[in-house]
Amino acid sequence: MKLKEVSYIHSEAYASGELKHGPLALITEHTPVVAVATQKQLLSKEVSNIREVRSRGADVVLFAKEQLMPEEEEGYLTFELPDVRDEFMCLPAVAALQLLAYYVSSDKGYDVDKPRNLAKVVTVE
Repeated sequence: MKLKEVSYIHSEAYASGELKHGPLALITEHTPVVAVATQKQLLSKEVSNIREVRSRGADVVLFAKEQLMPEEEEGYLTFELPDVRDEFMCLPAVAALQLLAYYVSSDKGYDVDKPRNLAKVVTVE
């Protein structure tokens, strides 16, 4: 959501197991795909998904803990996340994604501190 708010780029987050239920149909050449690998038990699914989207020409960026980095890193960018206890692994992942949104927005020349059409407070009636 942060990427949408500050860079005005449509983006959606999907769990690894959901890729084949629709999102894969949207992947074409140079579609940007950001993958996050923080759990060892899901690594094979994540690697499979990366191969699947790369075979369709997607441009992949992977954020992962060092011990979860795939041996074969050719064809996509990788960024190593700090190794913390598994129950806290979401924190460096979220921080990395926030930085990605910040730099994409800044690169496009947008003011990340004042995104358009956003209210600081939302009132639910």
